[in-house]
Amino acid sequence: MTDRAPGTEPAFTGGLVDRLRALRSWRPDVLTIREARSDVVLLACLAALVALLTAAAAAAPPLMDRLAGRALLDRVAAVQANGPGLQFSSALEVPHARRTEPVTFGRDLDDSGKHIMSAAPVVLTDRLVARSARVELPPVAATIGDESVSLGLLYADDAPRGRSYTEGRAPGENRGRVEIAVSARTASVLRLRVGQRLTLRQGSLPVTTPAVVAGVFELGSQRIGREVPLLGDPLKVPGATTGIDRQAAALTSPGALERLQTSGQVQLSATWNQQLDLTGAEAIRFSGVHGSAELQRGLYQYGQLVDDSFCRQDADGYQVCTVGAHGASPLTMSSQLPGMTERFTTEWHRAEAVISFSLVSLISVGLATCVVTALLAVRRRLDAHRLQRARGAGALGLAATRAGQTSPVVLIGMLVGLAVAWSVAPSGASGPAYGTAAVVAALAWLVLPALTWHAVRDRAPRQPTDGRDGARAGARRITAEATVLLLAGAGVLALRTRGMQEATDPQLAAVPALLGLATVLLLVRCYPPPVRFLARWSARRRGAVPMIALARAAKDAPARALALLVLVITLGTAVFSSLVAGTITEGRRAAADWHVGADASYAGAQADPETAQKLSRAPGVRHRVTVSRTSAALIGAADGGNHGRADLVSLDASALGAAAPGSPAAAALSRAPRAGHGAVPVLTGPGLPVGATYTSTLRGRTLGFTVVGRLTDDAAHDPVLEDRDNRVLLADTAALTGLRAKDQEEKTLLLYGSAIDADVLRGIAPRATVKDSAGELRIRSESAAGDRDDGVLVALSTAHTVCSLLAALLAFVALVLDLLLSAPERGRTAAKLRTLGLGTRAVGGLQILQLLPMALAAAAGGIALGVALPVLLGPALKLRDFTGGPAEPALHADYAPVALLGVGFAVLIAAAVAAETWLARRRGLGAVLRVGENDT
Repeated sequence: MTDRAPGTEPAFTGGLVDRLRALRSWRPDVLTIREARSDVVLLACLAALVALLTAAAAAAPPLMDRLAGRALLDRVAAVQANGPGLQFSSALEVPHARRTEPVTFGRDLDDSGKHIMSAAPVVLTDRLVARSARVELPPVAATIGDESVSLGLLYADDAPRGRSYTEGRAPGENRGRVEIAVSARTASVLRLRVGQRLTLRQGSLPVTTPAVVAGVFELGSQRIGREVPLLGDPLKVPGATTGIDRQAAALTSPGALERLQTSGQVQLSATWNQQLDLTGAEAIRFSGVHGSAELQRGLYQYGQLVDDSFCRQDADGYQVCTVGAHGASPLTMSSQLPGMTERFTTEWHRAEAVISFSLVSLISVGLATCVVTALLAVRRRLDAHRLQRARGAGALGLAATRAGQTSPVVLIGMLVGLAVAWSVAPSGASGPAYGTAAVVAALAWLVLPALTWHAVRDRAPRQPTDGRDGARAGARRITAEATVLLLAGAGVLALRTRGMQEATDPQLAAVPALLGLATVLLLVRCYPPPVRFLARWSARRRGAVPMIALARAAKDAPARALALLVLVITLGTAVFSSLVAGTITEGRRAAADWHVGADASYAGAQADPETAQKLSRAPGVRHRVTVSRTSAALIGAADGGNHGRADLVSLDASALGAAAPGSPAAAALSRAPRAGHGAVPVLTGPGLPVGATYTSTLRGRTLGFTVVGRLTDDAAHDPVLEDRDNRVLLADTAALTGLRAKDQEEKTLLLYGSAIDADVLRGIAPRATVKDSAGELRIRSESAAGDRDDGVLVALSTAHTVCSLLAALLAFVALVLDLLLSAPERGRTAAKLRTLGLGTRAVGGLQILQLLPMALAAAAGGIALGVALPVLLGPALKLRDFTGGPAEPALHADYAPVALLGVGFAVLIAAAVAAETWLARRRGLGAVLRVGENDT
């Protein structure tokens, strides 16, 4: 190796050495570190915003599917808690041949149930569960002690067995006599014991069959006890009118039922009960529009296909249905599931539209926060960019550089958001909305390059003008604002005209955001003049703080537009959500009142007078009113013409007035004038002229009616009248003396009392009744509890709560960043005032007072927007789909959440000011006030 003299190294080697030495000796200055640190913070904020927005946009569809699936499962469970989901019934004839083999009737019933299950369409395959098969015999008569008892015998494969028996055993196949089993309550009331012998008589035939009590069981909470209430508690009936003292039910074996059928030559009633059992993924699938239609088609097709499996055609082409040796009638399917599914689809269709408001508002607030973040980033790099422009860099090149710098951050944020959306998507739901998330991420990414280009673009040099440039700028601003207002108005008008076309209607979701922007434009125009007036007024008072703060607040009003937009949309959406929730809750309560009519009601009381009497005497019942209805054909007394039919509704006005003092129907009847010539005074709605007299023949008695007045809207919609499609003639029971009580077609017993116990009433009249009883007990508290737990309302509340909390968080971030954006100007003002002797507390008050007009304007605008949205979008929302009832529910504000939102809004402003003040204290006077600086 050859030695070289110093200074004789090659040129490229010396240059590399110099560069390495310079790199080792380089130390970043404080300004460079501060700029890099500020960029890191802003870029991290941008990444977090992109992650949140993409996660919200991508995860919204699968999360809404999850909420829809849970809501559908709740509805299915509620329907099947009151009875079987699907019930197939058939009348079984007397066996056509005497059995010589061992009794196989029970196996025949099982085989028929399997045939019914096999007929299920593909959409229901493996989703139906056989719940029970039951066979009932028409009631037989038995004398037990000194009472005549009508005893219903049935076989049920879900009957109590094993340890449920406290005495004896379950009924067996005894060819000598019929074995029965009764509940412990029945044994106590009828004084039955195991081994006691009975004689059963069937109808009017002189046929008797010996029977013996084989066992006594406890029903507990078993389903059969709720669905066959006579099995658990015998019913006492007036013996003087029916010849029967009590009604009861007992269990027996299938073979015993077959023998009793043969001896009495009667039909058996067989039912096969099934329930719909859905997994979470299946519920999500069937909650959608297409899945719901598929489920409804499957349920309707099931009723048509089941006869093909249950019945066959003989050689002559006739349909023959059999269950073992029994001829049977074609199956009749009854189910509440199709109607429930249809109602659920309609409700969820509206729920998705309401939830979309909150989602679009959240994304709008997030994008506005991205704009504020980008403005702050542009402000911090503006001097460096201007220097680069002076050295020949182009505006597009600088914008592209900023886009390249932020693209990795945006990409990372988008990937994080998509990963979160993918992780929370449930199985069976639609996939994350990757396209929507990509569009949202692209918008957030392009904000910073666009604002950078706008800040450093080439501008034409200003020429001396006579003020026409300012006029042109004002005209352009007015044109832009008018365009936004016209778009918002056109969107509202279009929605009110055409309604909502689909659940995820883009126009319906975008209109609230447009209305929020229009509200902000109006606020920016309207609130500065009063603030300027207050500033001039405060200038005549002692102290410069109010005057300076109000003057700067009026001057900075256009610059506060973004912060106003964020706050107005956040608060407006929260108020709107609270208003919708309050309206739905109150509307459902009113619908429950309409459906029940009182604190509790018993419809069909004429078919079960003893139960009605027991209910009226139940603990907690303070008042009772009977509402009777009879259909009447009206014949004009003057012309003898037929004027159609009407529902004659009669009630005791004085009793109703005492039970419900605010009842419009009771007040209308108490004020009604009397009718002459012995006619019954009635009130009616439009269609029958006041003063006209009509006659009607009811149960062989001819009565006259005179229309003495009109029913007001409140009286016509009184809950005691229920929802009647026909015309109503409302009469006082005291005036309706010519019609006997037993001649009334329908009776509903209304029960009033604040201490009514639903469990006590259900003990008297269980929810599900046997087909021979027409009574239906309705309890207001049960309806209210069901509404609180309803899956659709829970989904609405959950979605609104999550979106409101996230929007509030974004609004806080946007407000803090907006304050940081204007911090240099406020810092210079505060520094000058401090040099003049103003204290730190006064400076803090100056900043709060400067933000107070904007905060008040945002609060007023947000509340006005939230209250106006349901009114403006009412025909498109159709909240009646959520509530039911006779009419669209009236808007009802839930003031507690609104007050809580106001407090939270104030806390948000105070927290933002405190955060900005803390950041400002870290800056010394030298950072905001330099010697020789002219800030005029």
